[in-house]
Amino acid sequence: MNLRAVTWNLFLGGVDGASEECLKKQAEILLGLNADIVCLPECNRWDEDGESRLWWMADALGLQPVAMVRSRLGTPPVQNHTALLYRPSTLRLMGRAVLGRDVFHHALIRARLRPVEEHDDRRDFLVLATHLTYTDGETRLREARWMTDYGGEFPGVPPRGVLLADLNVPDREPSDWSLIPRNLHSRYRIVKDDGSFDGVDQRALQVLLHSGWQDPQTLTGVRRSPTVGYFYPNEPVPWCLDYALVNGMHVTLYRTHDTPQARAASDHLPVIADMEVRP
Repeated sequence: MNLRAVTWNLFLGGVDGASEECLKKQAEILLGLNADIVCLPECNRWDEDGESRLWWMADALGLQPVAMVRSRLGTPPVQNHTALLYRPSTLRLMGRAVLGRDVFHHALIRARLRPVEEHDDRRDFLVLATHLTYTDGETRLREARWMTDYGGEFPGVPPRGVLLADLNVPDREPSDWSLIPRNLHSRYRIVKDDGSFDGVDQRALQVLLHSGWQDPQTLTGVRRSPTVGYFYPNEPVPWCLDYALVNGMHVTLYRTHDTPQARAASDHLPVIADMEVRP
């Protein structure tokens, strides 16, 4: 069975003051991507009016929510959320959980999904949807360790899966650290004992890869384009901060959806992973 997974950090949840034109544009882009599984970090204000924005988006895309989880930290009354949705015409939800409550800065959602044509659990797979903290590499590393168990066989869960996330982990060393304001370096760099900076902090990503999760770029041999670096004038660094890692899934396509429309709609670009579910 072929599946498409998408993760997209939505700038301000598509809500710009009283206007929701950006939200409508985000929905139009997502509709065109025709994904079976969608992870949406930064769903700001989606809890308002009985979660009406979540259900509007789900209806517009023909999806059903697995869960929407509020960030533990934030500035009320505007609340940040992470949402995970799936397509009920192709998948059945067999189980769900919210992991690491009161631990994650944002959220970690776990879902067990099954292709609709299957009658047993042989092709069940796991989906993790998360958004790691922006603040520092040490906290991201602690959060990432909640997902290392699922990089291989683990009791009670399927032996295959996909991890959709804004990891806030740069995929490369920048060409010049002076492109980023010094007051933001502690977000992305190793901080030494004396408070000075070392290279890019990729520990949260590396612990996932060393635990068994795989970067589809390695599987396909095709490098994708960056997901950030075009939006903020003070951070013009082309990085991938958003990922779809896999375990036991055959990936046929992995790319960043980079279009003028997507660039105008958010400060991150969507990440697409097409895959086959293997028993």
